[in-house]
Amino acid sequence: MKLYFSPQACSLAPHIVLRELKLPFELVRVDNRTKRTGDGADFLAINPKGYVAALQLADGNVLTEGPAILQYLADLRPLADLAPACGSWERVRLQEVLNFISSEVHGALGLLFNAQFPDQVKALFKEKLFKRFAVLTQTLEQQDYLLGERFSIADAYLFTVLRWTSLFDIDLKQWPPLERFQARIGSRPAVSEALAAEVAHA
Repeated sequence: MKLYFSPQACSLAPHIVLRELKLPFELVRVDNRTKRTGDGADFLAINPKGYVAALQLADGNVLTEGPAILQYLADLRPLADLAPACGSWERVRLQEVLNFISSEVHGALGLLFNAQFPDQVKALFKEKLFKRFAVLTQTLEQQDYLLGERFSIADAYLFTVLRWTSLFDIDLKQWPPLERFQARIGSRPAVSEALAAEVAHA
């Protein structure tokens, strides 16, 4: 498998999961400006959407969209228990959490990268985002991970997008459970390995 990634992007989440599962893969950097890969290919020919993450399988198929990639990877090694079994009520709950992160946290933080929005508009985005942080705080006050007491693919995803808060002067100390969550996930060996590998590919 090949994982197409950009540093500081949401592709960090599947990168973490690949390492958690100890799956063999090749890491290929994508330049977001030129849409060229580190090995010289046209990324738009691989993923016409033009953004990471993209996972290319051995048969040439390409899977995009983080939540889909994360679930695909987890299902390759079900005994690792990074996602509940397909068809179970717990799996539906996982999908609920992944959708919440994707639309309400990832989406809101992603808007803050747009330099065309004036500060007043970004302040409104942040106000909505902070309400979502309050919901996450309620969950993480009661348990260490989003689905309970075990690390899952949802935790890798939330950790990844919450790392962007520092780029926008959002201090997670305002939400102690979120700050503790980031430290907890950040201490995992697979996370450290993924971050180091992405720096090495910079």
